[in-house]
Order: sequence, then structure tokens, then C-alpha cells
Amino acid sequence: MSHPSDRITTPLTPDLLRGAQDLERTEHGLLPHRLPARARAQCSDGQLAMAESQPSGVRLAFRTRATVIELDALRTKMAYDGAPPRPDGLYDLLIDGLPAGQAAVGGGNVIQVDMTTGTTTNRPGPPGTVCFSGLPGRSKDVEIWLPHNEVTQLVALRTDAPVEPLPDAGRRRWLHHGSSISQGSDAASPSTTWPALAARLGGVELTNMGLSGSALLDPFTARALRDTPADLISLKIGINLVNLDLMRLRAFGPAVHGFLDTVREGHPAAPLLVVSPVLCPIHEDTPGPSAPDFSTLGEGRLRFRAEGDPAERAFGKLTLGVIREELARIVRQRAADDPNLHLLDGRALYGERDAAELPLPDALHPDAATHRRMGERFAAHAFAADGPFAASPA
Repeated sequence: MSHPSDRITTPLTPDLLRGAQDLERTEHGLLPHRLPARARAQCSDGQLAMAESQPSGVRLAFRTRATVIELDALRTKMAYDGAPPRPDGLYDLLIDGLPAGQAAVGGGNVIQVDMTTGTTTNRPGPPGTVCFSGLPGRSKDVEIWLPHNEVTQLVALRTDAPVEPLPDAGRRRWLHHGSSISQGSDAASPSTTWPALAARLGGVELTNMGLSGSALLDPFTARALRDTPADLISLKIGINLVNLDLMRLRAFGPAVHGFLDTVREGHPAAPLLVVSPVLCPIHEDTPGPSAPDFSTLGEGRLRFRAEGDPAERAFGKLTLGVIREELARIVRQRAADDPNLHLLDGRALYGERDAAELPLPDALHPDAATHRRMGERFAAHAFAADGPFAASPA
């Protein structure tokens, strides 16, 4: 192994990062954002601010002969009073596209949340270091996928051989937007969220704009999608609108139309796949909002429950069933003039049989095995020879 004094420090520059919309210089280093600054300025919601600065799908990408790679990073973890500790965010190392290592950083900041009052306490901490050693000394393509569930500030990159930005491989660019399920909640690691797995199977370059608790048809999100370069686009719509009990059916339809109109302004002919909600039994026929079920905390686990009244569907309250029907109607209507617009029923990714075999551990979010199943099924559908994301004949 090379001596630490031989390490080369490489500046962390935008050409070494993929999957980020914006890079903010902080007092500690570089903070990747998944929404541009203009969008962030239009909403002060703390949940959105946390989700978009958790770098799901963001990765360092470079070519090197290094046998040792060290990355200093400052993480910010969330902790919830009375709830089980959240697992440390992981950094996934891929070499030439294949998994080659995994690590976590120590230290970092902790935001302690009292779920009964919503108050938070911040506990600052120092940066930590991820080290991958014993790597092959040949020239290789390296990706380090950043934690999908921790705010991450990149401080320094050190290697025992020079690095250079990874050349563009000419792969198609897939832009995906969705909820915490798309961001990767309860996935095993950042490169095994269902969109990351599907992207690898489909041979495409992923930009993941899955925003935990924040897939809410916000106009600023639509504009960010509009302005992001993409060859393929998917929009997973529904669960957060029920979670937050945000709108009624009267507002939902026009909001979907407006969202699609805006995305189409920037991508008029790109294949666009609308994905309706995966199965979530508590909200299939019961409106939101969702709420933590504190009665399970004594068992060391957190679950959610639906607090709405099924009878309120008559007054326009949204359930997942209502949303699927409306999305199908809207896509059918628009597809008459937009042949590149498609629909995927989310239950084809996770449905009733899957729920019997792999129930949602907290009643809202899929586990690691389900993420893998969803990624494989999405890829099999979208990237099939007759699928909406099928490659054009050479």
C-alpha cells in the first residue's frame, strides 16, 4: 500500500459529479443539491430542504489507477425521539460498473426531532473519512455513490494516483421524479435504490429527483425537470399527495396537466412515462393524512397509519385508488396528441401478491428486497424492446 504522504488531493469540481442539479460551496466543502437554487428559493418547507439535499443518485465519477481512495465528508443525520436509530448512510464503490466496496463515515451533525411537537435540536460534529484500499492498479472507471438518506458535504478527495473526470459514455439520460420510495427510503444502499438498479439494468445515466415527502406537483419542481437535460423521463405521482392530504380531486387533475405541460415545454418529444402509485394498503381506499403510530415505538419499530375517513372520498378526498383512475384518464386523454406519453400502473412494480410476500415494514416504505424487485420489474417493462424507453434501432 502506498504511504499517506503520497496521496494526491484532487479539487472537488462539478465535472467529477453526476446526478446533482446544483453544487453549493459551504464553509466545509461542496454540498450537492437535487433542486436548483431558484427552485429552493420558492419553498421554505423543511422536509423538502432535507430531501433535496440528500444526494440520492449523486455520485463521484472518475477514471484512475489509484489503489487507495479517501473521501472526507460531513454528514447530517436525522434522529427521532423514541424511534429506533436510523442506519448510517453508506457510500457504494463501483469499479467498471460493478460493486466493489461499501463504507460509512463517522462523526457528522445530528438533527434530533421530537415527532410529537415537531421541534428539532442540532448537534454539530466533525467530518469523517471513507477509505477504499487494495484496489486494482490498472486504469478503471470509478463511481462513489453518495448516501441517499443523509445530507452530505464533500470536503476532500485523496488518491495515490491522479484522477480525471469520467468520459461521457454516450448513454441515454434518464430523469426520474417521485417520492421517498424513489429517493430510496429503506433501500439497502444508494446504488440499490430501485431507480439506481433499473438504470444499471437499462444501461442509462440516472438523475434521481425522488424527493421524500415532496412529490407534490410543485410548479418549481416541474420547471426543474423541464430544464434538466434528459432523453427519458418518468414521473411517479400520488402517494405524497395522500400522505399530506394536500389537495382534492378538483385540484389534482389540473395540477397534473400543468405539471406535464411544463415538463413538455423542455422535452416536447422525449418518452415520458407516468407511474401511478405502488400498492400501499393503508391508503388504497382511505384518504390521508398519514401519521406515525407511536404505539409501536415500544417494540423498537415505527409504523404509519391512515387518519382519513373513507367516506370523505365522496367530497373529493384523494386515495391511491382515486389517483390511479384519474392518472389513467389524463394520460389516455393526452396520449391522443402525445404519442410519447405512457402510463405504468404502479401495482405492476409492487402489488397485492408482493404485499403478501414482502409487506411494507412501516406500512409506507418498501424494504431492500422490494426495491430490488421494483427495479428489476421497471427495467423489464420500460427498457424492453417494445417498452416506452426502448432503444432506437442502430
